[in-house]
Amino acid sequence: MSTALVTGATSGIGLEFTRQLASRGYAVVLVARSEVRLREVADELQAAHGVPAEVLVADLAHRADVDRVAERARTVDTVVNNAGFGARQRFLDNELSVEEEMFDVLCSAVLVICHAAGRAMKERGRGQIINVSSVAGWLASGTYSAAKSWVTVFSESLAGELAPSGVTVTALCPGFVRTEFHQRAGIETGAIPGRAWLDARTVVRACLRDADRRKVISLPSPLYKGIVIAARLAPRRLLRWSGTSVARARLSH
Repeated sequence: MSTALVTGATSGIGLEFTRQLASRGYAVVLVARSEVRLREVADELQAAHGVPAEVLVADLAHRADVDRVAERARTVDTVVNNAGFGARQRFLDNELSVEEEMFDVLCSAVLVICHAAGRAMKERGRGQIINVSSVAGWLASGTYSAAKSWVTVFSESLAGELAPSGVTVTALCPGFVRTEFHQRAGIETGAIPGRAWLDARTVVRACLRDADRRKVISLPSPLYKGIVIAARLAPRRLLRWSGTSVARARLSH
């Protein structure tokens, strides 16, 4: 039986990854901060799909916890780096500790876990890594945008490095997805048009299909594929203006 490790496994995109991987017959290793919620998800998956579900309580803002997750990631067949959070405040208005925590979770933890899993998978000659990034990585809108840009480029680089070994790396780059993410961050979403929202189930299904096809970038929507093409072609000054406008809109609500 193949095993998948998913970080941020108790809500949103991460929870949907656990459900769809379990439905494929994967044993799952669930990583998140809340043991109560982790055990609820583990019970759900075991009841629905009859697969083993292991609970691993960890806060990926703490290096000791990241190291424990990385050690477990050495032994699995699929790793999904999904854990993350956003911040409503702009960089200079935010506490530095919050910005550092975001950087640790979105970038440093991905780096450490991919290093451990990637080495082990390369030695075995098989494996799959999925890093949840964002279309925001093509924009210029705060440190979240910058962090997701790093995740996408890092995933592309790692995919090239591991390709000869048979190990695949895919960066999932959705746009707005209906999850708890924005509510937890206190980000106003009322002005976002309905057609811009994606369903987590559809996003994960498309990503797993793309990963099976060895695609490096997964853009699970024609709308966001168009946005990425436009962002690649647009002058950087236009993207900077757009990012600043988005940040101001968040603060005005």
